[in-house]
Amino acid sequence: MKAEIITIGDEILLGQIVDTNSAWIAQELFAQQIQIQQITSITDQESHILKALADAGSRADIIICTGGLGPTKDDVTKFTAAKFFNTSLIHNPEVLSHVQQIFRQFGRTMPEINKGQAEVLANADVLFNDWGTAPGMWVEDKGKVYVFLPGVPFEMKNLMTFRVLPKLKDYKTEEKVVNKYILTVGIGESHLAEHIADIEDQFPSHIHLAYLPKIGLVRLRLTAVGNDLNSLEFEAEQWKEKLVSRIGGAVVATEDVSFEEVIVKSFSDSQLTLSTAESCTGGNIARLITEIPGSSKMFQGGIVAYVNEVKEHILGVEKETLIQHGAVSEETVVQMAKGVQQRLNTDYAIATSGIAGPDGGTDEKPVGTVWVAIAGKNDVKTKLFHFHHDRLINIERTTAQALLMLWNLFQQETKN
Repeated sequence: MKAEIITIGDEILLGQIVDTNSAWIAQELFAQQIQIQQITSITDQESHILKALADAGSRADIIICTGGLGPTKDDVTKFTAAKFFNTSLIHNPEVLSHVQQIFRQFGRTMPEINKGQAEVLANADVLFNDWGTAPGMWVEDKGKVYVFLPGVPFEMKNLMTFRVLPKLKDYKTEEKVVNKYILTVGIGESHLAEHIADIEDQFPSHIHLAYLPKIGLVRLRLTAVGNDLNSLEFEAEQWKEKLVSRIGGAVVATEDVSFEEVIVKSFSDSQLTLSTAESCTGGNIARLITEIPGSSKMFQGGIVAYVNEVKEHILGVEKETLIQHGAVSEETVVQMAKGVQQRLNTDYAIATSGIAGPDGGTDEKPVGTVWVAIAGKNDVKTKLFHFHHDRLINIERTTAQALLMLWNLFQQETKN
């Protein structure tokens, strides 16, 4: 069973919003063994929508469209869909009553324009939207399923969860897919590929390995495709174990999780705590850690010490250190790490200080110069990095390297 996702909206193509809907839908569909064939983002233009629907219908069994169901003139999805299916829009009193009820719940008067949301495709099953005013629609046409959903993420997710996915359970697929994941850190994609090339060469034709690199890490996705889910699960697990055995210490997880999740779980399981003192990363490390549910078990807090006065008066960096060595120095980040470790009473601490750019560099310390310190239970590790002129990439690289250094010191101290 193949599916396609069509996201409709100029705001996506203009970069004003990020299409998170497609990633979420793809994950939910895969859980029901429905594979995504293609994801397409298009403008709110009739010709583009008509072509996208036709193209998707030629390739996929299930087509899910998000966006363009609102009450304003730029929302043309259902009008265009009516033309595509050679049908009409009909007034649905139940939908109108539902929309009116939502406005009453919030004590607001319903604008006249919202009455148009009660117009639905004549050939559609209405998917009532308990979380917004735009109903979803389910259309079966020429052996294909077309689902139209609002683009607002929380409305889309609820409609998918409570209206669409239960209906899709009746659609069985012969082809099964099993994915296995291996998360590696501290080894580049090319070196990793060389290291496991002979194993990859032994894969049968229905086994495929994908390399998914990010700054500081590489995620491997092992995919097995066939008809027997149990045998695929067993076979994929065997190949995964071979890869893990070969890669060794660079493997930090054998499931689909982030590096931050690994760190949070490992620290929590070990009953260890962490704090951060960030200058050039501006709180980015703390943000990534605290995005993980359960991080409060191990993360005590962070201090963004962007100016020297904060480094000195809050973290306890000595004034002489700042005068003699500067804010971007090994001496300063060591005192930052020790300072936040002591003040927040944690087992480990991360400190960063650097010149993220695009300006502020000198001949001695050009843009991209970064110092990172990790204070552990028994030791303090430091490292100097020379990145480039892109500010955001410098922040990302510093963050990735700091987390890797933290992990390495944690591994060293917990094994001893």
